[in-house]
Amino acid sequence: MEKIVALSCVFGLGMCFSLLGSISVKLMPRLKIDQGKFGSLISMFMLSCLIASLISGVVVDKIGYKPVAIFGFIATAICIFIFANGKTYLTVLLPCLLLGFGAMALNTAGNVMGPLVLFGGENAAAASNLINVFFGLGLFLTPLIVSFLFRKTSYEKAISVLGVILLIPVVFALMAKYPQSQAGFALKDAFSLLANPVVWIAGFVLFCYISLESSFCNWLPPFGKEVISKSKPGADSDSVDASAQRLLSLFAVAMMAGRLIASQIPGITAYGSWFIAGAALAALLIILAMTVSKSAMQAQVLAILGGLFFAPCFPTTVGVAFSKFSPEIRGSVFGIIFAIGLLGAVIVPKAIGNMAKGSSVQKSLKLLVPACVLLIILALVLGKM
Repeated sequence: MEKIVALSCVFGLGMCFSLLGSISVKLMPRLKIDQGKFGSLISMFMLSCLIASLISGVVVDKIGYKPVAIFGFIATAICIFIFANGKTYLTVLLPCLLLGFGAMALNTAGNVMGPLVLFGGENAAAASNLINVFFGLGLFLTPLIVSFLFRKTSYEKAISVLGVILLIPVVFALMAKYPQSQAGFALKDAFSLLANPVVWIAGFVLFCYISLESSFCNWLPPFGKEVISKSKPGADSDSVDASAQRLLSLFAVAMMAGRLIASQIPGITAYGSWFIAGAALAALLIILAMTVSKSAMQAQVLAILGGLFFAPCFPTTVGVAFSKFSPEIRGSVFGIIFAIGLLGAVIVPKAIGNMAKGSSVQKSLKLLVPACVLLIILALVLGKM
């Protein structure tokens, strides 16, 4: 049962992270906002995630997984229900801020518990890759569900369905038996990690990677809408929106496949830094190709390739970092490195939105190139530590 809870937590996280991107093509006209203000919504959500990540990591180490997981499911569902009924920028901004706390509760409970309950706790990077297949599943199903429901029912009801889905795992969370929390954990243990260079390097690796992933999750549909509209100027707007939303689903399916493959590699924890660096190099080439793509088919292929090569970066980084620390402080390790990583999500997607106001989302994706270069360098440094 605890495995179901861990997988459900990461699935819910995927839903939270793809929410704004999935509904972006409907949300911006509904709120009458431009790409810049949409980028601000992303930044506010990610900023709240950053703060909540630090809190959730310490809380998991102190009181265990059960209350954190239950809080995560209920809080995210409530925020989505509020979000569904928002009709102005301010009414949507508030649930964006609060959603971060629920999302990080799910994130920490799922990603810290997963390596303990999968593969007998013996291969942290492989377990992290496997559990994050369900993150990809959340990314995949969210745009698919809303794209279908937008054609069948109202905006409010379509979004509310996502909230109902997030409430279902509460039943399993209440019944599951969890790994024991460490009674000896103290807050000073978490603060002492700030002096550990491994924590900082792993955090900066995630800074670069989450800059890439969050930008793709939130800007793939608007990017797709631009490319498809140019290649098919006479196409129906609803059809274009649906095709653009499906790019995120393609990205997510490819990410699931990539992480499933990575989870079957026995030595991935030992050689994880090389996997991350190679994936970052491929991501660099994909992003450069996206800035000049001219057809819907090209956009779809690049979205798939992006998902495949992005796939192992986050879970492998987490697994490599975990392998260097004892289990009783991994919640705090995860909270710190993920918080550092989320700074990238706060800054970079917003920068893309600001740049897109004067040009296009497609051209603005070149801002992701430096993140790829830094990711290659930092991943290799992490492997030497």
